[in-house]
Amino acid sequence: MKNSIHTFIKNYLKCGLIGWCMEIIFTALDALRRRDMTLMGNTSLWMFPIYGCAAIFTPISRLLSKKSIWVRGLTYMGLIFSAEYASGQLLTKHKLCPWDYGRSPWNIHRVIRLDFAPFWFCAGLLFEHLICPERNSSASVSSAHDKPATRTLRP
Repeated sequence: MKNSIHTFIKNYLKCGLIGWCMEIIFTALDALRRRDMTLMGNTSLWMFPIYGCAAIFTPISRLLSKKSIWVRGLTYMGLIFSAEYASGQLLTKHKLCPWDYGRSPWNIHRVIRLDFAPFWFCAGLLFEHLICPERNSSASVSSAHDKPATRTLRP
């Protein structure tokens, strides 16, 4: 129990930091799209705990271990959209939300953008890769044992 709490806290911190970095890069690339060569990226302190919540992907990944990349990615994407919506609504209620997607025709209540689906799909799989080492090690071990046996021909 103590080890699992330690692992969850470690993954929470890892996901929070990775999320911050992804957001800074994403917003800097948007600056590039606008031809703003300062490439300034930004984020908010509120985003750390929101991204940190991706640590719940660890037990979910175990449940999805035999599923295809499509099922896992779509599941994570749905969870990320749900967390973004819930946290966005809560922060908006208190006038603290650092984002407003109201200009996008793909927004839902100004707090999520459906056109971000491919990004969240990939982000979910990235989080899975970074916080589920047993998934990564089992894939490499099984591929090493799946090599076909060679047959030696004698003259």
